[in-house]
Formats: sequence, C-alpha cells, structure tokens
Amino acid sequence: MTDIANCDLASIYPKPSERVLAKARPSLDVHSKKFIAMSPFCVLATSGADGSVDASPRGGTPGFVHIAGDNSLLMPDRSGNNRIDSYRNIVEGSGFLQMIFFVPGIDETLRVGGRGTMSNDPKLMETMIEFGKPPRAVLRIDVKEAYFHCGKALMRSKLWNADRVERKVMPSIGEVIHDQTGLGERESQEVVYERYKTQL
Repeated sequence: MTDIANCDLASIYPKPSERVLAKARPSLDVHSKKFIAMSPFCVLATSGADGSVDASPRGGTPGFVHIAGDNSLLMPDRSGNNRIDSYRNIVEGSGFLQMIFFVPGIDETLRVGGRGTMSNDPKLMETMIEFGKPPRAVLRIDVKEAYFHCGKALMRSKLWNADRVERKVMPSIGEVIHDQTGLGERESQEVVYERYKTQL
C-alpha cells in the first residue's frame, strides 16, 4: 500500500464548495440547539498532552447535553469504567475537543468543536440529576465551531435500519474481557445488563 503525501490530496479530492465551508458556524444557532436537544447520544473526541487521541461514546435521555447559551454546552458525566481518558486529556492536554451528535432516525449528524473544562460544583451538578443520580462531574464546552454533516455515512451504513444484529452473535462483554485479560468472571450478557441497570 502506498501512503498518500499531503501534496497528493489535492489531486484526489476537489476543493469543497463555498457552501460547505460557509456552513461551519462560530456558535450554536437555532437548528444546532434543536438537534442537541433531541440527541440521546454523541461521541466525544479529545487529545492528550502526549498527542494521543481518545474517542468515547456518551449518552442519556434526549437533551442530556445541556445548552447554556450560543457558545456553551454542559455535559454531565455518568458512571463509566473510571479510565477517564477523555477528562484526563482535557485537564492535562490542550482542552480542545470535538463532538458528533446523533439523533436516531435522522441521517445527518452535528459536529461541535471547542474547548472543554471540568467542574464538580455541587449546585451545578444538582441541576443535572438523571436516573436518580447527580453526575460525578460536568464538562463545560466553550463552542468555537458547529456544523451539520450530510447523511451519506449513516445512509451507507443503514444505521437506523430496522434490521438489527442479534446480540447473541457476539460473546458477552464479560466473556470478551475475560478472554482478553484472564481477569474477572465470564459473565453472560444477561448478568452484564442487570448490572448496567444499577449503574446508569
């Protein structure tokens, strides 16, 4: 396989249209805010001080990421695996981040870029109780750019198609991690799901 040099990219890809460039907005408009309010899921990407990159899924009830103005978002942190790669990158690295928001049934996605800071202010966290629990911390995003992606990727993947893979075609996550590490129990997916329910 031959690597593509930077100078070769222009011969492969035409320049983006003026409209594609102009759609990147410096703040959240009415359409971006509506999309975020409907979104139950996003992917958060961050970069560390050492140049490493992390991308992790985040989810909650629609609108779990709170809109705090035209240039500010608040995302509560829920129970996870405690690796905190994303948050370590934000605190120890540049703080720059990117998010992609998804709304089930809509092929277009929303991309938001900016800078993040972390807060554990009790009063702020009290306003974000979900699943009967306050978050452990809150990520504040200072939005610098927002734009919608076309729906081609989701259309190609048929992500919202009614045809779904049956969970049983893969071993449970407990079995996978046991096979990979030799640690813990080979839990069935049913046991894993029941534990998940208590940790939301």
